[in-house]
Amino acid sequence: MEELPGIAVAGVSGRMGRLIVETVAESERASLLGATERPGHDWIGEDLGICLGGAETGVVVQDAPLEVFDGIRAFIDFTTPAASVELAELCAQAKCAHVIGSTGFEETDLNRIAAAARHTTIVRAGNMSLGVNLLMNIVRTVARSLDDDYDVEIVETHHRHKVDAPSGTAIMLGQAAAEGRELNLGDVAERGRDGITGPRRRGAIGISAVRGGDVTGEHDVIFAGDGERIVLRHIATNRSVFAQGALKAALWALNRPPGEYSMRDVLSL
Repeated sequence: MEELPGIAVAGVSGRMGRLIVETVAESERASLLGATERPGHDWIGEDLGICLGGAETGVVVQDAPLEVFDGIRAFIDFTTPAASVELAELCAQAKCAHVIGSTGFEETDLNRIAAAARHTTIVRAGNMSLGVNLLMNIVRTVARSLDDDYDVEIVETHHRHKVDAPSGTAIMLGQAAAEGRELNLGDVAERGRDGITGPRRRGAIGISAVRGGDVTGEHDVIFAGDGERIVLRHIATNRSVFAQGALKAALWALNRPPGEYSMRDVLSL
């Protein structure tokens, strides 16, 4: 019987980390072989299964990713920008595929990830659900079809614990709209209007963030013209869709050449 590819998960105590662990452990296409947490975490040195309230798994939680690379073919990482950049560089050294679901990166972070992708396969996406990535394609098409007589506004809503704004998904949707109009999002984005702002800038792409409750994730892309509005919406009701997408990305990445890819590549959109 062919051996299943070994997967490691970073940040296993977090909400997404736990979901990804569960998804990989239940998969018939992969084997959970590694787990990491930040230095000083209570789980370090303990069996992952016991930490999660179940039976022993034989997977010990480590605080140094280098210690888990033996037998690992892909690392799934929904942590923080700083941790993801460091792990990308380690994965490049180990020639291990790296799936990044973290958001909130600065340009310097992205440059370091791009450098690591010259040596290994990296799949990075602000959202790994099939629905959101289909929505991005639709947004790109609608933006290409409608000129700037139609104002583009993106409104995203997430739970009160989310630490970055706007969401990575909102930025991806903004980039899709900008690409549809052959623009650079950085040149046309407007975030967080406040005070006497004057009239709306023609051709701008507005992005607004709402935080509250336990909302998993809601994104509206509004094309507002004179006399009509087109509203494209995605609602996530369960974070498991992100974990399933991350595993799909990890398995897809195993036999790909080095480079930085997105979920559009994984899903052949």
